Amino acid sequence: ATAQDSTNNVPKKGKRGFPTVEQQMERMTTTLTLTDDQKPKVKAVLEDSSKKRQEIMSDTSLDRAAIREKMQPIMDEQNKKMKAILTDEQYPKYTEMNQRGGKKKKAE
Repeated sequence: ATAQDSTNNVPKKGKRGFPTVEQQMERMTTTLTLTDDQKPKVKAVLEDSSKKRQEIMSDTSLDRAAIREKMQPIMDEQNKKMKAILTDEQYPKYTEMNQRGGKKKKAE
């Protein structure tokens, strides 16, 4: 097996390195064992965040620092909404999933 073989398992990223809502849902459903009741709520939160991120990314006047600054409140809001939807067992797994994708941060 070559090193290239392992890349087949890596999901393709959406625009600008963010996974699509469908990819996030698939991963969260598997990792967090989302209930049928949680799935539409989680998807709505992800879609909302994704839309807001796309609006920021389409603003070509922003530099990287400005983009990062505008993204943070979106992630904070998403995390707050997820905490309300997910169980006490699921939320720590959710924050761990997000840390792997980005820089390591302490969960609140």
